[in-house]
Amino acid sequence: TTKSSLCMLTTSKRLFRALSSFSFHRQSSFAVSMPCLSTLRASARPPARLVHAVGSRHHQQQSRRVFGGNGYGLLRVSGSPLSTPPVSFALRAATSDAPSESGTFEYQAETSRLMDLIVNSLYSNKDIFLRELVSNASDALDKMRFYSVTDASALGDTPDLEIKIKADPENRTLTITDTGIGMSREQLQENLGTIARSGTAKFSEMLKEQQASGEDSSNLIGRFGVGFYSSFLVADRVTVRTKSNDDGTQWKWESEVGSTSFTINADESDEKLGRGTQITLHLKEDAAVYAEATKLGELLKTYSEFISFPIKLWSSKTEPMSIVDDEETKKAKDDALAELIKEREEKKAKGEEVPDDLPSLDDVDVQDVMKTEYETKWDYAVQNQNQPIWTRSKSDVTKEEYNQFFKTTFREFLDPLAHNHFSVEGTIEFKGLIYVPGMAPFDQQDAMGGNRLKNIKLFVRRVFISDEFDSDLVPRYLNFIKGVVDSNDLPLNVSREILQESRIVRVIRKQLVRKTLDMLKEIAGRESSDDYATFWESFGKNIKLGVIEDSDNRDDLAQLLRFASSKSDGGALRSLSEYVADMKEGQKAIYYLAADSTEAAKKMPFLEKLVKDGYEVLYLTEPIDEVAVTNLVKFDEKDLVDVSKEDLGLETSEEEKAKEEETAKEFKPFTDWLPGGGGGKGGEPRRGRCC
Repeated sequence: TTKSSLCMLTTSKRLFRALSSFSFHRQSSFAVSMPCLSTLRASARPPARLVHAVGSRHHQQQSRRVFGGNGYGLLRVSGSPLSTPPVSFALRAATSDAPSESGTFEYQAETSRLMDLIVNSLYSNKDIFLRELVSNASDALDKMRFYSVTDASALGDTPDLEIKIKADPENRTLTITDTGIGMSREQLQENLGTIARSGTAKFSEMLKEQQASGEDSSNLIGRFGVGFYSSFLVADRVTVRTKSNDDGTQWKWESEVGSTSFTINADESDEKLGRGTQITLHLKEDAAVYAEATKLGELLKTYSEFISFPIKLWSSKTEPMSIVDDEETKKAKDDALAELIKEREEKKAKGEEVPDDLPSLDDVDVQDVMKTEYETKWDYAVQNQNQPIWTRSKSDVTKEEYNQFFKTTFREFLDPLAHNHFSVEGTIEFKGLIYVPGMAPFDQQDAMGGNRLKNIKLFVRRVFISDEFDSDLVPRYLNFIKGVVDSNDLPLNVSREILQESRIVRVIRKQLVRKTLDMLKEIAGRESSDDYATFWESFGKNIKLGVIEDSDNRDDLAQLLRFASSKSDGGALRSLSEYVADMKEGQKAIYYLAADSTEAAKKMPFLEKLVKDGYEVLYLTEPIDEVAVTNLVKFDEKDLVDVSKEDLGLETSEEEKAKEEETAKEFKPFTDWLPGGGGGKGGEPRRGRCC
């Protein structure tokens, strides 16, 4: 059996623990540690075939991708944590009952239900079919690259690892070819029949189970091979030709929309792949646009610009060429001949001796007149020459490169105020590059109202997914931040529903908030205050909104607040930290006053005594200010107190006490006459703080 055969390979306790939790199908993959390899090499007739693969850097967690097979039917398995090196290997269980003949095979799930699942449940945009197929091809190339590390001869006569895309508008076809690991006869049926073999009912059942248990359902996507089947969004027939180093025959797989079966036969065509996979989409009538090189180039630029292997698109290029202008050349020669004849006649008229024969064109020495014409040439052109800046080491990227990427990607014309390039590693891995813009957007008011700005671009393993998930990745008050996030753990066909339920997204969101606040603190702490003044003018309201909405980070946001105050010099703004540092000895609270403007605040009668006694008062001149301060309540253990309210608890000097007693005595007849004794405490008259 599979288990008993594998147990012969090693006595490692780790492998036994893994076997106890793995559920094998006819073809399974699992990670094994490096010590197993020596035993495998020593075996004369190993019961399993070693396939070089690379595992995730943190493949110890459940349900990680294991690179067994090809890039078209990705398997995901669950197993016990293994202490394995970053580069691991996969054993593919040998199958004694695998079919080896050509034939027609029936789908086990209704095609109509299958297509409904793809179109309505997973994909809302037809354009992503190209993203899925290119990503699958990239996976296949990845496997071939790592396979060749231990066996350089595996590359054979096809050393270049690349993806080629060619469209034929006349025949309405689109062909995608990779030089990856390819598929054998058994792998072809197994990998491209996975979703049908598993069945849509089973998919729905497992999806519900994982959602009910709170698990991330993204690992189902690869298991059911949905990426390849997105081809049927735009094609009514799909043909797959493939050649693997493990199989001497080149095979052809074919299926149609509406069919309940697919065929696998030996490929008798003259086109030999050598190694790899070629997918030909016979496009639907309403998908003819995908047979245009211009459209394909746009999609590749949008979704697959940062794939690590070259993507070559068959496209036209207009080149100038210099050719002889026959008409202008003949005219130049005729003019030169006429000039010779004229000179001859002039000499003859002067009595000079001239040849009897008239000059001819053979006597004219004139260079050919050239003209420029443009020739259209068709050839493969690389579409993804840019390495993603966020995958490079920070020490290798200059400030100018960061700024240029910001301006190009987000169509900005000012340099950013700051950037933060970071990488998060652990059970969840992602890279990010975020910026603070140099100015507020013109539609900032719409953004504060909840409209999407498309400021955060989400990538999954360098493949662009969407820029419409801002509200899921950052809170509303930080929607001015621009940048990219590249996750290794999210599925390619991520939806808003997956984002809202995913623990991965919650971790990413928390990290983005933390990295953004660190960036803002760095701006605030710069020697020159000009940069933070620029930031505050553009995005100060966002920080105040954050104080109101984000209780978890309220203390950090409070340090970023700025207000005008009674001690502001020349309109400069003061931080709460500066206020506390300059407080009078014995002062127990931070005082503020809400007003329509700074000038109006200065005229308020409440300030007279406080300013006279040397207390600083913050001026809250925007409607959101008072709400933010009310939510803040305290800063550095100091209460925030509105000076327009009663009972400030200020200490009263002996002179002030004597004056109050004199005033009370003077107005005693009047206060005795008033109902309730003048409204003061205990019937005593009350002296206003403005007096």
